[in-house]
Amino acid sequence: MKKLDSITDKELVLQFQSGNKQIISLLVKRWHVQFCKLAYWYVKDTDIAKDIAQESWQTILYKLPTLENPERFKSWSISIVNRKAIDWLRANKRVEGKYQKYYKENKRNILEEEQDEQQKLKNKLLKAIQKLSIEQQVVIKLFYTESYSLKEISKLLNISIGTAKSRLFHAREKLKTILKK
Repeated sequence: MKKLDSITDKELVLQFQSGNKQIISLLVKRWHVQFCKLAYWYVKDTDIAKDIAQESWQTILYKLPTLENPERFKSWSISIVNRKAIDWLRANKRVEGKYQKYYKENKRNILEEEQDEQQKLKNKLLKAIQKLSIEQQVVIKLFYTESYSLKEISKLLNISIGTAKSRLFHAREKLKTILKK
């Protein structure tokens, strides 16, 4: 058999149309990467481009027996890939438009729910902090609310840095157990 480079698309298509179904693997080997690149040019996503190329091959296989001008395989198959990519973009645009419409219509509700959840979480955290010892509450407040460093906290409270670290550590651990309940 001839080398793949020396066999024209027309010859491959004619062999396929005459019943040699294994010849399709040569067409795939020759064109699949280019189909993927073309689809990628449209959709800018590798996985989606591969899916589009695969769908295009399904269409090509289905319609190849009826291709009247085998010498036009390249332009015919590329037009199928183009159409599949454009169809995907249109479908994706519709879906994205529906998401945007839903978000616009429900934006206020979504934001209110998020704020409610944040407020509930904040209240739960504040109640948990109140269950800590006074020393731990002070260290938590200075560290997280006031953004003091451990060194600054140790100077403010007149304790060692190690004690400040220890109080912060134990406060965090106690908060974890309280919040898990």
